[in-house]
Amino acid sequence: MYIDSKLPNVGTTIFTRMSQLAAEKGAINLSQGFPDFDCPDELRERVNFYLRQGLNQYAPMTGAPSLRQAIAGKVQRCYGVLPCAETEITVTSGATEAIFAAISAVVRPGDEVIVFDPAYDSYEPAVELNGGTTVHLQLNSEDFSLPLESLGRAINDRTRMVIINSPHNPSGAVLTQAELDGLEALLAGTDILLLSDEVYEHIYFTGHQHHSVLTRSALAARSFVVSSFGKTLHTTGWKLGYCVAPAELSKELRKVHQYLTFSSVHPMQCAVADYLQAQPEHYLQLPAFYEAKRDLFCSLMKQSRFTFTETAGTYFQLMDYSAIDNQRDDVEFADWLTEQGVAAIPVSVFYQQPPAQKLIRFCFAKEDNTLEKAAEILCKI
Repeated sequence: MYIDSKLPNVGTTIFTRMSQLAAEKGAINLSQGFPDFDCPDELRERVNFYLRQGLNQYAPMTGAPSLRQAIAGKVQRCYGVLPCAETEITVTSGATEAIFAAISAVVRPGDEVIVFDPAYDSYEPAVELNGGTTVHLQLNSEDFSLPLESLGRAINDRTRMVIINSPHNPSGAVLTQAELDGLEALLAGTDILLLSDEVYEHIYFTGHQHHSVLTRSALAARSFVVSSFGKTLHTTGWKLGYCVAPAELSKELRKVHQYLTFSSVHPMQCAVADYLQAQPEHYLQLPAFYEAKRDLFCSLMKQSRFTFTETAGTYFQLMDYSAIDNQRDDVEFADWLTEQGVAAIPVSVFYQQPPAQKLIRFCFAKEDNTLEKAAEILCKI
């Protein structure tokens, strides 16, 4: 049977491929972004509690009320603004669903959506499936900052949305107030919407601060702001995220969300709500927790032939391998590296036009002994 694919250029994601290859080769998996340690005991206990209480049917479509209230409280505590839990917060089955629902809700055929490469790979397929065109701009090559001049030139009357991501996957860059000032000035007086992917909002390091779009009223008024409990609570397998947006934008997002997943796993929602209320120090301590892991991994890797600048945020570290192999492209090098015993992600897959740098991405959301074993292998290469 012939199928005229709606996504002819999309195959299995690099994350799935590299994790499968790592399993086949018995390699340490520093590729796909998930911890190899478990979530807090108290959180698991609250899930068990709600399972035993019989909370095993549909949650409300917009999210369990207790979780939406807890999210509102967290946003107020972190960013000084209080979104309406009833009309402005929607719980989704992972941040990727929230991103897809936001794009589907507002992007029509002929619309343009601006993304910044290196860009997370779910953005463009969502735009294409809704008939839009993705316009790729490259982040500044030195520090992965926003190319504001290029953005100003790219904006036109077909621009429907701009997508930003901070702290940024894969580079780890964190947007500054000055960059948000420039973005706000460029969007002022337009009807352009903003999708702010902030799933690593609680993972930033000394000398940096996460500046949420929610702290800036002019940007928040036009924004879908997406986050993830998977990243914050070490529960990527739960696929639990949320979107904060003005009531009118939330209304449109919910129209799509109700026909994608309708609702997310009910006992997990209520457990997360309890945990956020009882243990706010968890996400407040997350920067220091991951900074220690970054520092350990980077200190070990200083003995290697990889070169790098310590990441400012996320749990990813980019490294340049050109001193090791200047011939293989990053996909070939990542495959070869897995054969040596450590799996990583080639950075070119995040670009429309691959960069000149020879970069791969390592995930350091791992137990210390995992990082030590991986670094031992990498330092011998």
